[in-house]
Amino acid sequence: MSTSRRTLLGAALGGAAGAAVGLSAATTAHAASWQQKWAPSASADGLGAFETIEDDRADSHPAAHPHIYATGNNWRFNMHTVDRDTSTDRQRQEVTGLRNGSGSDYLKWTEGQTWRVTYSMYIPSSLKATTTFTHIMQMKQPGSGTSPLIVQSLRRVNGVQTIELKQAIDNVLIGRVNLDPLHDKWTDVDFQIKVGNGTAGTVRWILKSGGATVIDASKTGLDTFLADRVRPKWGIYRSLGDTSGSLQDTYMLLTNLRGYQLG
Repeated sequence: MSTSRRTLLGAALGGAAGAAVGLSAATTAHAASWQQKWAPSASADGLGAFETIEDDRADSHPAAHPHIYATGNNWRFNMHTVDRDTSTDRQRQEVTGLRNGSGSDYLKWTEGQTWRVTYSMYIPSSLKATTTFTHIMQMKQPGSGTSPLIVQSLRRVNGVQTIELKQAIDNVLIGRVNLDPLHDKWTDVDFQIKVGNGTAGTVRWILKSGGATVIDASKTGLDTFLADRVRPKWGIYRSLGDTSGSLQDTYMLLTNLRGYQLG
């Protein structure tokens, strides 16, 4: 099975798929002006593409280091059943933020701004949905102890494996689809967020597989800001409290990560 990604998400960045959600008609006419701010290469930038790396923070499984690394054109996140985070009831192998170059040159998503990330993810059948949380993308305020704002998760619902997007603070479901058809293949993700406090935030979530749209869901009137700024996270972050027997050694691949700001 090849792990090289052969297509780039969403051939065009304009048009209906490029329109930011929750904006007026006058503003959406301007929505084609997504400005690319981040376009890392796994082969060239490696883990330097990210603001921080959270690779086995508790040093629970040193024999398997590194758990996160670049391989060819992909970023790979390995998770083993023995891995433990600093909170021992869960596991975490994640990267955060969008870094350009070296040092402190990373993108900051602040209140009132609208951002978009597109990428492709490979979810093997060994990465299963669970009865408790398994997050594969989060939007958070930086800092320890902060609650997630938005989570893309693999969740069992009435025994069915699903992938979903939620606004986590108020437990608002933005969209949910069956995970099984997305296993063992590449899925394109288009995530858009207006960073807004109270009810000023909006989110749009698009998944495509084999060129076909799996889901295109959006919500307005969301709280998508706590304080300071919003920072994306990718990887595998899961609870050990699953009761379905779904936890096993696994991995996830990401490629073609791109970041855009609405100008």
